[in-house]
Amino acid sequence: MDARIWLALGLTLFAGLPTGIGSALAFFAKRTNYRFLSWATGFSAGVMIYVSFVEILSKASDSLGGTYGRAAGNWLTAASSGLSPAALPHPKPQTGRIQQGQAKQPVQHHDR
Repeated sequence: MDARIWLALGLTLFAGLPTGIGSALAFFAKRTNYRFLSWATGFSAGVMIYVSFVEILSKASDSLGGTYGRAAGNWLTAASSGLSPAALPHPKPQTGRIQQGQAKQPVQHHDR
Protein backbone atom coordinates (compact mmCIF):
# COMPACT_ATOMS: atom_id res chain seq x y z
CA MET A 1 0.00 0.00 0.00
CA ASP A 2 0.98 3.59 -0.54
CA ALA A 3 2.80 5.44 2.27
CA ARG A 4 0.18 8.20 2.19
CA ILE A 5 -2.54 5.71 3.07
CA TRP A 6 -0.54 4.48 6.07
CA LEU A 7 0.04 8.06 7.16
CA ALA A 8 -3.67 8.86 6.91
CA LEU A 9 -4.58 5.69 8.77
CA GLY A 10 -2.04 6.43 11.51
CA LEU A 11 -3.22 10.03 11.96
CA THR A 12 -6.85 8.90 12.11
CA LEU A 13 -5.99 6.29 14.70
CA PHE A 14 -3.97 8.84 16.69
CA ALA A 15 -6.90 11.29 16.67
CA GLY A 16 -9.59 8.72 17.47
CA LEU A 17 -7.84 6.60 20.07
CA PRO A 18 -8.03 9.19 22.89
CA THR A 19 -11.78 9.50 22.30
CA GLY A 20 -12.23 5.76 22.73
CA ILE A 21 -10.03 5.66 25.82
CA GLY A 22 -11.86 8.60 27.39
CA SER A 23 -15.27 7.09 26.72
CA ALA A 24 -14.16 3.73 28.18
CA LEU A 25 -12.95 5.49 31.33
CA ALA A 26 -16.25 7.33 31.65
CA PHE A 27 -18.26 4.17 30.99
CA PHE A 28 -16.45 2.00 33.54
CA ALA A 29 -16.08 4.65 36.26
CA LYS A 30 -17.85 3.84 39.52
CA ARG A 31 -18.66 7.45 40.33
CA THR A 32 -19.32 10.47 38.13
CA ASN A 33 -17.37 13.62 38.94
CA TYR A 34 -19.64 16.31 37.52
CA ARG A 35 -17.25 19.12 38.43
CA PHE A 36 -14.46 17.55 36.35
CA LEU A 37 -16.84 16.77 33.46
CA SER A 38 -18.07 20.38 33.46
CA TRP A 39 -14.52 21.70 33.48
CA ALA A 40 -13.34 19.32 30.74
CA THR A 41 -16.35 20.05 28.51
CA GLY A 42 -15.89 23.80 28.90
CA PHE A 43 -12.17 23.56 28.19
CA SER A 44 -12.64 21.49 25.03
CA ALA A 45 -15.37 23.83 23.78
CA GLY A 46 -13.11 26.81 24.41
CA VAL A 47 -10.26 25.20 22.48
CA MET A 48 -12.54 24.45 19.52
CA ILE A 49 -13.92 28.00 19.46
CA TYR A 50 -10.40 29.46 19.70
CA VAL A 51 -9.10 27.35 16.81
CA SER A 52 -12.09 28.27 14.65
CA PHE A 53 -11.74 31.96 15.51
CA VAL A 54 -8.02 32.05 14.71
CA GLU A 55 -8.63 30.35 11.35
CA ILE A 56 -11.35 32.85 10.43
CA LEU A 57 -9.37 35.82 11.74
CA SER A 58 -6.28 35.11 9.64
CA LYS A 59 -8.36 34.58 6.51
CA ALA A 60 -10.28 37.81 7.14
CA SER A 61 -7.08 39.77 7.71
CA ASP A 62 -5.53 38.41 4.49
CA SER A 63 -8.67 39.09 2.48
CA LEU A 64 -9.22 42.62 3.76
CA GLY A 65 -5.49 43.35 3.60
CA GLY A 66 -5.45 42.36 -0.06
CA THR A 67 -8.46 44.53 -0.83
CA TYR A 68 -7.80 47.67 1.22
CA GLY A 69 -4.09 47.44 2.00
CA ARG A 70 -2.43 45.81 4.99
CA ALA A 71 -2.93 48.64 7.50
CA ALA A 72 -6.60 49.25 6.63
CA GLY A 73 -7.22 45.50 6.46
CA ASN A 74 -5.81 45.01 9.96
CA TRP A 75 -7.93 47.85 11.33
CA LEU A 76 -11.08 46.52 9.65
CA THR A 77 -10.42 43.00 10.90
CA ALA A 78 -9.78 44.29 14.41
CA ALA A 79 -12.91 46.46 14.38
CA SER A 80 -15.12 43.65 13.15
CA SER A 81 -13.78 41.18 15.70
CA GLY A 82 -13.48 43.52 18.67
CA LEU A 83 -9.70 43.18 18.98
CA SER A 84 -7.02 45.81 19.03
CA PRO A 85 -4.80 45.81 15.94
CA ALA A 86 -1.84 44.93 18.16
CA ALA A 87 -3.36 41.46 18.65
CA LEU A 88 -3.33 40.71 14.91
CA PRO A 89 -0.42 38.94 13.25
CA HIS A 90 2.17 41.32 11.81
CA PRO A 91 4.42 40.74 8.85
CA LYS A 92 7.99 39.75 9.62
CA PRO A 93 10.19 42.78 10.27
CA GLN A 94 12.77 43.77 7.70
CA THR A 95 16.15 42.39 8.57
CA GLY A 96 18.79 45.05 8.57
CA ARG A 97 21.48 46.51 10.67
CA ILE A 98 20.75 49.11 13.27
CA GLN A 99 22.43 52.36 12.37
CA GLN A 100 24.93 53.70 14.85
CA GLY A 101 23.18 55.95 17.35
CA GLN A 102 19.79 54.22 16.94
CA ALA A 103 18.45 52.42 19.97
CA LYS A 104 16.44 49.24 19.80
CA GLN A 105 12.77 49.74 20.54
CA PRO A 106 11.64 47.98 23.73
CA VAL A 107 9.14 45.17 23.43
CA GLN A 108 5.68 46.31 24.47
CA HIS A 109 3.44 43.87 26.26
CA HIS A 110 -0.32 44.34 26.13
CA ASP A 111 -2.68 43.26 28.88
CA ARG A 112 -5.50 41.11 27.62
